[in-house]
Amino acid sequence: MSDITESDLGAYLERIGWEGGRRADLSTLRGVHLAHALSLPFENLEPVSGRAPSLAPADLMAKLVRGRRGGYCYEHNTLLWLALDALGFGVTPLAGRVVLGAETVESRPRTHMMLRVAVPGDPQPYLADVGFGAAGALLQPVPLRVGGEFEGAGRRHRFVHLPHGGPLDLWALQAYEREARDWVSQYAFTLEPFAAPDFEVFNWHVGTNPRSPFTRRPYLQRTTPERHLSLDGARLVESRADGTVTERKLTEETEARRVVEEEFGIEVPEGITLLS
Repeated sequence: MSDITESDLGAYLERIGWEGGRRADLSTLRGVHLAHALSLPFENLEPVSGRAPSLAPADLMAKLVRGRRGGYCYEHNTLLWLALDALGFGVTPLAGRVVLGAETVESRPRTHMMLRVAVPGDPQPYLADVGFGAAGALLQPVPLRVGGEFEGAGRRHRFVHLPHGGPLDLWALQAYEREARDWVSQYAFTLEPFAAPDFEVFNWHVGTNPRSPFTRRPYLQRTTPERHLSLDGARLVESRADGTVTERKLTEETEARRVVEEEFGIEVPEGITLLS
């Protein structure tokens, strides 16, 4: 797929603070994935203003790499796809249903994007995903196999197969939630490959449909080694690495813009109102 230049790749790696090697091996995959997850925030300011964000490589570079912005799953994972492809990894995009908070798996459409990554010389495929806007998101890629659990940057995940009526195995990524003391499914998917035009359709639907949660209110996430910060409408929640959770409501537009710019590292575009 690679539609980015060597200069673009260098700018991306600099933006995420990756100073390691560029060999297509597991160490690079883990390092780049973690650096991306800890550097680029999750945000939906275009959909809130009624526009689906562009997935064109040049636009992703301008917004997420050269600008003080973030994006949502299609932007983050398309950018990672471009970078991993340029580094020499084999990448297959997948699509899944977000089941976190859903009554049933079938109640949600396939609108989430993630990546199946092949490391040269390694028979084990990995799931990479830097665009899931939740505290149970992956910080590092995990082996795509059922059985056992995987720890990455302090978060625990595992895969299970869920029953369904289709011909392909239905995989679910589960995260261990300390408060619930239980495994909680985040999203479900099959290994059917998808292509860039599929995500253009998904992106338009999620970014413009008035029934989409992403068009209704700002939804921002930022993860650092010390904390996870989320803004859902006016509700600001900080979850620290020691388990401490604090929450407050933003009531003034000026305060909301300051928080978004200073705490999330996002430059709010002109014409966008954060608090309705």
